[in-house]
Parts: sequence; C-alpha cells; structure tokens
Amino acid sequence: MSAKNLDTHNRWRNKTVAFRVSPEENKQIDAAVRLSGLTKQDYITRRLLDRAVVVQGNPRVYKALRDQLAAVLGELRRIEAGGDVGDELLATIDLISVTLGGMKED
Repeated sequence: MSAKNLDTHNRWRNKTVAFRVSPEENKQIDAAVRLSGLTKQDYITRRLLDRAVVVQGNPRVYKALRDQLAAVLGELRRIEAGGDVGDELLATIDLISVTLGGMKED
C-alpha cells in the first residue's frame, strides 16, 4: 500500500481509483504523462477534473520530446516503406505539436 500524501490544497490523498486500459491506451497515456512533465497521478487527475495541464519545460520534458519524436520518425519511415498510418501515431503527433506549440515563447 502506498503512503498517503497531501495535495496542493493540503487535503489528504487517501482514496484509490483504478481502471483497466489496453496496452495501446497505456502507451498513449504514458507518452502524454512523459510529455507533460507531471506525475501520472497528477496528469490523470487534472485531465479527469478538466483542469489545465501546463507543461513546464525542463530536461525531463525535453528528453521525452526527443524520444517521442525519434519514435515518430521510426513510424514515418515504416509508413514510407508501405505501412499504414495508425490512429495512435496521429494522436501522438498531435500531442507533440500541442506541447511544442505551448512551449514556444510569446
């Protein structure tokens, strides 16, 4: 059992919420979490409660973007060789685009 902790409003987080996802959905969730720079718990909580997920640029987010772009490049090379474009790839490209768009300086 994990330890209880406090949220940003000084409330105890002592309730567990669990659900099942497919391996493909898990990959998409993990990619979104890595690109956000948040913990999985904070990312999912913010998304479920319709709060903004603000990406703070840091070395971990930079590395996640680099790795995700390398994976996208590999998929694009596979497609060039005669494969088809999957929905997961399009969702990942869209997420990377939104993340990079939000990180640009105004």
